[in-house]
Amino acid sequence: MVAAGIDIGSTGTKAVIFDGEIRASVVVPTGWDPKAAGLEAFRQALDCAGLAEGDVGSIVGTGYGRVSLPIFDRKVTEITCHARGAHFLYPETRSVIDIGGQDSKVISVDEQGRVAEFAMNDKCAAGTGRFLQVMAGVLDVSLEQLGQLAVGATPARISSMCAVFAESEVIGLLARGTDKGSIAAGIFHSIAGRIQGLAGKVTLSHRVTFSGGVALNRELCRAIGASLGVDMCVPQAPQMVGALGAAIMGFEA
Repeated sequence: MVAAGIDIGSTGTKAVIFDGEIRASVVVPTGWDPKAAGLEAFRQALDCAGLAEGDVGSIVGTGYGRVSLPIFDRKVTEITCHARGAHFLYPETRSVIDIGGQDSKVISVDEQGRVAEFAMNDKCAAGTGRFLQVMAGVLDVSLEQLGQLAVGATPARISSMCAVFAESEVIGLLARGTDKGSIAAGIFHSIAGRIQGLAGKVTLSHRVTFSGGVALNRELCRAIGASLGVDMCVPQAPQMVGALGAAIMGFEA
């Protein structure tokens, strides 16, 4: 049995081929056409695995664009998929933090990786990957440079919980000559505070896995871990966790 999981996110589309182990995984930009991105990610993953589409017994879709592809045998929420993917990578996982391009989630999972409860922020860009992109643009640095700037810096106070007003705050801090490193640290501190607020709505374990592409930012991982008082497990490719979970569910079906 070979299964595929395709996670069509707002910025990136991921595909995983799974047969009990990860056979292949790829990520492509979603761009303006989620359907085309999903098909391209699937095709590339098949090529990497040396398989044809007919070799795949089940294709499971997740992510905000999961409604766009007719090839899916099943469509599953990203909350369920991130829980299953994180549990597969780290069986001791009992909590998952997922920060995507447009939303952020804190998920409690049971011993089988099933969702027990969750809290989600999908009404505001604050605390999401999009928020980080906007803030990096205001500071005129890349996302990687944003993390480097924050290392060892004292966080500037960014009090607004709204992405639009936070952007105005950052512009004001720059106008007053505040060091970019302090602003970058303040941005991460602000996101950590938002995640801490979400975490307060669920049962948070000390065995936490951080998924989503934003988890590639080590300084943000450190800020969130310090805010929550936990050491987090971060997969080598955290952006692939949702697609992996989808593939696992297809495999088990």
